[in-house]
Amino acid sequence: MRRLSCLLVLVAVAAWSPAASAASGRVIKVLPHFLDQRGRHTPSPSLYDRDAYQAQLRRHPEQRAGMRFDVQWKGRSDSGQPLRLRVELRGLARGELPATHVLEKVVAARTTWSRWTHLSFTGAAYQEFGEVTAWRVTLLEGEQVLGQQQSFLW
Repeated sequence: MRRLSCLLVLVAVAAWSPAASAASGRVIKVLPHFLDQRGRHTPSPSLYDRDAYQAQLRRHPEQRAGMRFDVQWKGRSDSGQPLRLRVELRGLARGELPATHVLEKVVAARTTWSRWTHLSFTGAAYQEFGEVTAWRVTLLEGEQVLGQQQSFLW
């Protein structure tokens, strides 16, 4: 019995060590939305209206002025380094390689609850880029990947 309790104490101490409290995080959800000429992704707060408006923007590319990626994430950095969200985009091929673009944003270093962050791709860069065919969202601490989510075609 004494050996068992010593073993349990040893396991508890090992689990509580500083190495176990390293940075952690994950990307929970990514919602890519088209933006219209006024920078809106929906005409009203209704989810039905948002989905209908996104379908209209998908059918009529001339009405689009950009894209916005709404990212739900959760993360913690024990080293004090800021966390970053990176959105990598791939577009239609020009020549042999597809067009690429990277959006990046510094986010809070410590969160208890999940958060939503918005990253926008608008303006001349969006117009030159053309159609977005695939995306990947990564939560980083320094160069360490904490969480990642990608589209089907990535």
